[in-house]
Amino acid sequence: MSKKVVLAYSGGLDTSFCAIYLKSKGYEVHTVIVNTGGFTQEELKHVADRAEYSQVASHKEINVIEEFYQKGIKYLIYGNVLKNHTYPLSVSSERFFQAKAIAEYANKIGAQAVAHGSTGAGNDQVRFDLVFNVLCPSMEIITPIRDLKLSREDEIKFLAENGVHINAEKAQYSVNQGIWGTSIGGKETLGSRETLPNDAYIHQVEKQESETIELTFNNGEPVGLNGETLEPTVLIEKLNDLANEYAIGRDVHVGDTIIGIKGRVGFEAPGALVLIKAHQLLEKHTLSKWQLYWKDQIGTFYGNLLHEGQFFEPAMRDFEAMLTSTQERVSGKVYVQLHPYRFVLEGIDSKYDLM
Repeated sequence: MSKKVVLAYSGGLDTSFCAIYLKSKGYEVHTVIVNTGGFTQEELKHVADRAEYSQVASHKEINVIEEFYQKGIKYLIYGNVLKNHTYPLSVSSERFFQAKAIAEYANKIGAQAVAHGSTGAGNDQVRFDLVFNVLCPSMEIITPIRDLKLSREDEIKFLAENGVHINAEKAQYSVNQGIWGTSIGGKETLGSRETLPNDAYIHQVEKQESETIELTFNNGEPVGLNGETLEPTVLIEKLNDLANEYAIGRDVHVGDTIIGIKGRVGFEAPGALVLIKAHQLLEKHTLSKWQLYWKDQIGTFYGNLLHEGQFFEPAMRDFEAMLTSTQERVSGKVYVQLHPYRFVLEGIDSKYDLM
């Protein structure tokens, strides 16, 4: 009888390779895409179609957008978290929630193994392995890309030999998308000198005329956009759509990986960057000097632990409690001008303004 394996699946090059490779080794492969936002229904269907084309035993979508906001994004906003003053943890913050959903599903269907397509060079391997070891400790963890030390060219060749054809032009960039932003890695980010070309980014400038938007916060949470009251996750998606038309939120992050080497990745995170900076301005007006000081320390440390997959660390709950306490008077409106490739904070209006 074949061993049952649950594969963290995005439909991209690495996970497409993993699906075919694991089948060739006799596994019964069940693919799972964990939706943390940023996908259209058409894109999700494309992923499901690719899984079906690969003839896996089953494919499932698990939506964790609301959980990701309530247990992750909310505190990243409260803490104004920007890793190395740049990166809003667009992808790194969602990995815990993806790994958790996959582990829970693997337990539910009685799998003997879990698999992911991380390489041996970065952070994701540690994040997935850590969560799997905690939540499904008896299961084998299979990591074909890391273990076989494959190049993207090797993967494309293997897939072609097995009847799955990947567009090599598109496959030269690794893209991970979610509600809090999209990461983009390619040959330029493997070194220190080059930057990503314009067409590597997902969104291009569609609007030239600037516009001013109004963001409403209540106790630190984003609850309104241009006068419309919205659930935070809906607001973030709508803000992403607005700011994407200006190609806002692009940058390249350089950081220290969990395994101790430097890593470099491009990203676009329009909603995350606008919200964090707008929230931070509102706090400057509504919090005391020492609240602001200690929030910076706590927010940075909280972000570092979440970035490294340490969500289960008990101190995280303590940090969340303190960050929540500081948001009691962080309520009001923030006005933001959107321009091609940039945004400008105009000012705030709050009954708690200390000016």
